[in-house]
Amino acid sequence: MTADSLEAKAAFLFGLRERGIRDLAVLRALEAVPREAFVPHRYADLAARNIALPLACGQVQSEPALIARMLEALAVRPAHRVLEVGSGSGYAAALLGRLGGEVLGVERFRTLAQAAGARLATLGVTGCSVVWGDGLAVPPARGPFDRILVHGALPAVPDELARLLRPDGTIVFATTVSGVQQVVRGRRSDEGIWSLTPVAPSRLRPLYDGPSALL
Repeated sequence: MTADSLEAKAAFLFGLRERGIRDLAVLRALEAVPREAFVPHRYADLAARNIALPLACGQVQSEPALIARMLEALAVRPAHRVLEVGSGSGYAAALLGRLGGEVLGVERFRTLAQAAGARLATLGVTGCSVVWGDGLAVPPARGPFDRILVHGALPAVPDELARLLRPDGTIVFATTVSGVQQVVRGRRSDEGIWSLTPVAPSRLRPLYDGPSALL
């Protein structure tokens, strides 16, 4: 790593701390996983900035501070089984793996899923896989999961995901709260009632069901 890239990484982490990211495990993961490897080459020089970046298939990788907020809310611990819906380029999957999770990522675009899997393998990220499919149609036999991370907006917790989550598990997704989209942390009571705690404002796209047939 060059002096310039070290300086850029230090500024990247300092910027995240300035935005209130305090979880040291999350910060270490963000330090260890090279974001520039998970964005198109032409945007690699922007990877250290807190901006969303375009991906293939018309998708977008969220800004690092929002991803960090989602990871803090998820509170992944070693040996947690994590389902990630909408894996994109595999960046968050790599971060989740760095946090110790056993990660199953689902991406509706085949080309993105294949590229993400290859990228994770090239970087030697273990315990993570990204498959092409519908994140809302994961077979029950693949669960249960301790944590579910959804990179998209939903009106509520879908039954399809609720059935895959352990009773004491946590789901993080975006939804509308008081007219404003927010990333929220969802947990269930013993009676099955969801409690949604706002985490951060967001502008995530609605989550589409079904795998893409074209790309």
